[in-house]
Amino acid sequence: MSGRKSLWEELEMDEKLILVEGWARDGLTDEQIYSNLGVSKDTFYRWKKKKSEFREALKRGKEVVDRMVENALLKAALGYEYEEEVVDNKGRKHTVRKYEKPNTTALIFWLKNRKPEQWRDRQEHKIDANFGVQIIDDVGGTDEED
Repeated sequence: MSGRKSLWEELEMDEKLILVEGWARDGLTDEQIYSNLGVSKDTFYRWKKKKSEFREALKRGKEVVDRMVENALLKAALGYEYEEEVVDNKGRKHTVRKYEKPNTTALIFWLKNRKPEQWRDRQEHKIDANFGVQIIDDVGGTDEED
């Protein structure tokens, strides 16, 4: 063995896993993360495949942001109250309580994904029917017509 350090070791990746997790949590794409690390796409995906600690750091970070987005979607779907600071025409700050009504698009998205059998656009119905069709071949006439 040549004793040469791997790129993982050279970059001290064991110590940078917290950065990787944070970048994933902040919503960075894989491309942005491997660019931040200064490694190629191939190296990034090789590490993702072969280094469980790397894969887990990405997963932990992405799970956090996924939950945040899910919570925001649910909040938008149901509607919510919030406080906002406003400045009146005399320059004084006031806190105003406001209400954001439910977002119909968020509601539809949530229901279609959480309860697809009841809410998908296309309903499928299976019809099993036997109509008992009988075919009678009466094309040739009879001699009695003469």
